[in-house]
This record gives sequence, structure tokens and C-alpha cells, in this order.
Amino acid sequence: MINFNTPKNNYRKLAILCTVILIFFLSSCRPAPSNYQSRLVVSTPSDASTFNYPLNQSAYSVFGYIYDGLIIENGVTGELEPALAESWEVSEDGQTIVITLQENLKWSDGEPLTVDDVVFSYNEIYLNDKIPSSFKDILRIGQSGALPTVKKIDNLRVEFSTPEPFAPFVRYAGGLPILPAHVLKESVRTTNSEGELNYLTKWGTDTPVTEIVGNGMYRIKSYTPNQRIILEKNPFYWRKDDRGNNLPYIENIVWQVIENTDNQLLNFRSGELDTIQVAAEMYPLLKREEKRGKYTIYNGGPTSASSFISFNLNEAKNAQGQPFVKPFKSRWFNNKTFRQAIAYGINREAMTNNIYRGLGAPQYSPIPVTSPFYFSPEEGLKIYNYNPEKAKELLLSAGFKYNQNGELLDSEDNRVEFNLLSSAGRKVREQMATQINQDLAKIGIKVNMQFLSFNTYVERLSLSRDWEAYLGGFIGGSIEPHGGYNIWSVNGRLHTFNQGPQPGEDNIEGWKINDWEQEIDHLYIRASQVLDEEKRKEIYGQAQQIIAEELPFIYMVNPLEFEAIRNRIKGIQYTELSGGFWNLYELQISE
Repeated sequence: MINFNTPKNNYRKLAILCTVILIFFLSSCRPAPSNYQSRLVVSTPSDASTFNYPLNQSAYSVFGYIYDGLIIENGVTGELEPALAESWEVSEDGQTIVITLQENLKWSDGEPLTVDDVVFSYNEIYLNDKIPSSFKDILRIGQSGALPTVKKIDNLRVEFSTPEPFAPFVRYAGGLPILPAHVLKESVRTTNSEGELNYLTKWGTDTPVTEIVGNGMYRIKSYTPNQRIILEKNPFYWRKDDRGNNLPYIENIVWQVIENTDNQLLNFRSGELDTIQVAAEMYPLLKREEKRGKYTIYNGGPTSASSFISFNLNEAKNAQGQPFVKPFKSRWFNNKTFRQAIAYGINREAMTNNIYRGLGAPQYSPIPVTSPFYFSPEEGLKIYNYNPEKAKELLLSAGFKYNQNGELLDSEDNRVEFNLLSSAGRKVREQMATQINQDLAKIGIKVNMQFLSFNTYVERLSLSRDWEAYLGGFIGGSIEPHGGYNIWSVNGRLHTFNQGPQPGEDNIEGWKINDWEQEIDHLYIRASQVLDEEKRKEIYGQAQQIIAEELPFIYMVNPLEFEAIRNRIKGIQYTELSGGFWNLYELQISE
């Protein structure tokens, strides 16, 4: 799922795709107070992992500030609107889009932004098989996995075409950030001594920030690792107000790193942060202080993000011939009945009431309840209400047994226990892990928690595959479920529960794809090929039924989202669709 880490901003609608959360945090060094004129102080729980957008796998980044795409979604209506594009036309069969760029566009270094940059971004980066990027997953079309073609028509027009109908095509063709050919093309077209593209090491976090070129509202002014990124207004940004003034109005964004949610709360209450995602345990305190603290808490409705636990179903071996998961544990995890027993053994209702203060509901589908493609329990979606006795029955039917101490054993007398990874510093996740531990202990299962820094956690999941189970989540997306295809594609980079070999990595031996995994993949492809919304809903409903039956992700809670924003920030038009900062370019700061 893609995340740009401005609260619910327009770009998170694409990704889906990766991951993920839109929260902001602070560093160990105290920043300038947030009443500093024309400076917005926000926060993040994790430092940037790269400044190379297509290679980013972290849910936390500044890319939403420094890049724009050709087309954006309106934060109020969700309708598509021009950004770098002036207009676009779609053919009757929906297979060709001609996009016309605005004139006189520039990069943040003052160089012209042209159609050549658009063609370069897609043909040489996003669609390049030598560059490992999850965006390629969502751009693949049909059973063949064909990619769209992109070609220049003239100095202002570019043509995107597909070999067959592709319902989300306009959003994808227009939504990905355009990248600067004049800076990146050499790295894409040359290799190092090992034959790897130089692009794969381009724009790491050790790159001087003056070399990072974008086209968005801001550009990077300074970077202090593990502390903060300061962004300054891009003087060449394309938007202007009605009087011809360059936008945005806010001169600087201070992006602070604070890993711990308690510290986030302290910094917000002391006035050093201008916004905070209000976790359930924060809500009573912050609501009482709303007037004195000079901020407003906005209710964003049910989150479109997901939270879950997932088991490693990968039966393969690494390049050294070692299995990713111990074989006897792999047999547990790959047993559907075992996964269903776990689902019945977790008390989501108690989790909703105790951790989220009743501000939410149990979650059972990857598609948010606010989406028109959501398949509800009333329509037949399988759910797992808390039932520890049912969980025990399922485990016994699957060949497990209990010893005299009530501990669960498998048929070979192995104690059933597993390590559960999670990212450190998030109180809600820690509380959730504690309850999962307690609930599963009641059915004889031992859970060993391992809390890791966010970037280490992501590396374990997606690169080393050295994990047994994890507690995590994906950032919500738009009304278009296909944005999550990089999760459900059997070859997708976010297909974490059974991650196959990825471009550029060593082969893994013995990787197997389950029939149900392949069927979900096929259903997502079919839904993308159908233009009729009702038929698409039916197909996505079938996918949700399989997901609920097979449980590659055991979903937890769908909480309400709350965001506190200082009243000194003028122009907030908060919407459930896009939050409070979708129109950041026109916001102003005034006491």
C-alpha cells in the first residue's frame, strides 16, 4: 500500500498498495515551538528508510510533500482532478488514455518538467523489471500480467494504453508521482561492477538533500538521521492562488521522529506538535483539553486501514537451504483449521471495548466497511465471534491434544508456541499483543512477543522472511480495492504471508502457491477487467469470502479515526475521505 504520511492525503489512495497510518512524531532534540509563524510541526514513528520513492517499503515517508502525480483525487468528493496534467481523455473502450500536461512545469531545482519525464518515470522505472517495486504489481493487467504501454505523442501529450479493459486504469496512469529524468536517467541506464543498476542505490538517506529533486509542494531542506526532516516551500511549485501567488502558504514542514506514542502525546499537549492522530487511550484526555489546548478533534469515521495477525505460510528454503519456518511449525500454520481456531480464540469485542474504548468494531475483511465493494456479514461474510470452546474443538479435530497442564501439543508432542513480531513504540499494538497473548493462553498456546524498530520489523517480514507470525496492518486506500492487489497477487511484494522470490534476489527453493491464493489473485484480476460496478462488487465479494475462510490475515479491530489539529491552522476542510490536510497547499497559519 502507498503511504505519503500526510494525514489521509490524496496519494494514500493509490497504494494501498503497501503500507499503511499517517501519524506524525518528534525527536529527542526539542524543536522550535509550533506557534512559529508559517511552520507546521508534524511527527512520524519511524525515520525515513530511503529518499527513492519507487524503492520505499516503509509506511512513513515525506514523499507526499515532495511529489505530485498527473491526476489527484478531490479530498471532499473523491473525484479525479488535474494536477500536473491539464486534462485527459479516455477512449470509449477504456483502453487508451491521452493525458495533456500543463505548460511551463518545473522541478524543484528549476529544470523544466516535460512529457519526457512522464515517459521515463513509467517506462524506465515503474515498469522496469530490473527495479523491485510494488507498483508494478498493481499496473499488471489481466491473466497474462501484461503491463501498459506509455508513449510520447508530442511535447505536451502522453498516451497510456492497455491490451484489455482495466477499470482502475485512470487512477493508476495519473496517480503515481512523476520522477526527474534529468537526475535519474543515468543511474537507470548504467550498472555497477556486479551488473546491478546504479539506480538501486540512488538517493539513499546518506544522499545530500540538495540532490533530491521533486515536483511537489516542498523540497527537503535538511535531514538529521533519526531526528527530523525539515522541508521548505518549493519555489517552482505549479499551484498558484487566485491572486497569482505561489502556493503553498506554509513555508516549512518539520517532520519529527518520535517512536513512542506516549511521547507523541506529551509533545502535542506541550504545544510542540500541530497535529496528532488521536489513539483511543488519548481521546478522553485530549477531548477534555480541547478548548484550553486550542485545537479541534475531528472524527474521521471507521478507519480504512487494517490490523491483523498473520502466520508465515512460506514452505520454501532460503539460498543456504534452510527453511524459513521450522517444518513442524509450518505444518501448524498451513493448516486452515489451526488458523480458524486462532481466530475464534481472540476476543475482538473485548479488544474493541478495552483498548479502543468502544470506539470501533471487530474487523473481518480487508476492504473497509465504507467501501461500496465491502461484503458484509449480513451478506454472508464468515466471522469469528469469540468462542474459546469452539477453538479447542477445532484444534482437537486437527490432531492437536492437551497435556495435563492444559498446554496444547501437536501429534508429535511439540508444545504449540510461536514468536509474534510487532513494531515497537505503539501503545495500541502493545496492548493488542498483550491481549492476544492472554487469549491464546486460555486455549493452551504460548505466544512469545518480539518488538522491533519499524524498519527492522519491515526488513524481517519482506526481505529475510525470518519470522513465524506478526501483528501488523496495512494503510487504508481508496474506494478502489485493486489498489491492494500487491497484497493479494501471489507475486506481490506485500504478499507477506507467503512471499515468493522477488526481482533481483537469490532464488528460494520449494516455494508453493496454495490454490486459494491463486483464486484470490484471479478474482482481483477479473474485477479489474469489469467496468460494471455491481459485477465488480460481486467478484470482490467472492474474494472476501475466500479470505475469511482461509484467514491468511486474522483481522482484529476497525476503530474510529480521530485527529487533533491546532486551531491556528486556517482553512481545514476535514473529510472522512481524506482527513484534514488534503488541501495543505492552501492552508495558512495564523494566531
